[in-house]
Amino acid sequence: MKKFLIKIVPYCVAVFIVLVILGSYADGNTDDNYMHFAVKKPQNMILGDSRGSQGVVPGVLKSKLSANFDNFSLNIVESPYGQIYFKALKRKLDPETKNGIFILTVSPWNLSLDKGVKKEKDFPEEHSPLNDMYFYDRSPNYEYLLKHYTRSWFKIYTERAEAGKSNTFLHDDGWLEVNINMHADSVAVRTNRKEQFYKELANSVELSPERLRAINEMINYLRTKGRVYLVRLPTSKSLTAIESKKYPYFNKLLKDIAKKQNVTFFDFSGNYAEYDYTDGNHLYKESSRKITARIGDSIMMSRGR
Repeated sequence: MKKFLIKIVPYCVAVFIVLVILGSYADGNTDDNYMHFAVKKPQNMILGDSRGSQGVVPGVLKSKLSANFDNFSLNIVESPYGQIYFKALKRKLDPETKNGIFILTVSPWNLSLDKGVKKEKDFPEEHSPLNDMYFYDRSPNYEYLLKHYTRSWFKIYTERAEAGKSNTFLHDDGWLEVNINMHADSVAVRTNRKEQFYKELANSVELSPERLRAINEMINYLRTKGRVYLVRLPTSKSLTAIESKKYPYFNKLLKDIAKKQNVTFFDFSGNYAEYDYTDGNHLYKESSRKITARIGDSIMMSRGR
């Protein structure tokens, strides 16, 4: 046994060193979530699902509001509004924050839940990295890589951003930049798929009291740290129609929340024709910059500047 240990220890040490080195190359190419856990804790944040992740560009907000922002939006499965997201928010946010700016992108879907789900342990975000991560400001973040990176670690090195950005690149500030074929035919195919997806989703979900309670709790918490803004981003005409049919009073709901909480609500859902979408659901990156500039301008106007 002793001889075996003597032989195996150097091998284990060598493997450990290799993994440490490979992990040090993790970046925005590693996957669509890693950088959320590998940067300094922010004081100004963007929250939401993939619409917000792709649709709100922190760099544009910085140019408008003279403040660094972190986009802490993941996707509809991993970061719908709920207690898991709320727990992650408290771990992510700089505890010294006093005058922060918080933009919560809200859609009917990140406040909804499948009708068949009755217990919180069955919520989809139970499997999100937000549910089991402790460190949100480590670089490299080996906790994340050990828990949630399932591919060969050699790919972290071979697919690093230095060798070329991937089609989905997660910037240090949390913006998910998507580079995709924007030919009209390709966009039409992707949009049709999204339409079918959301038509089916609309039949299986309802607004969730648990999610509504959670977003109100998050707003209450963030109001003690700064100013809160609710934002409804635009989608294509067809996707907007699906939402309006399923949730005709959704804007009124958001207005009521904003009034009750004494926060501001910006609704851009009626301006869908002004923007381009990769699939009807997500803004194309140039339109993301455009809408983000409007959000920044709206925030400045709401302050009376």
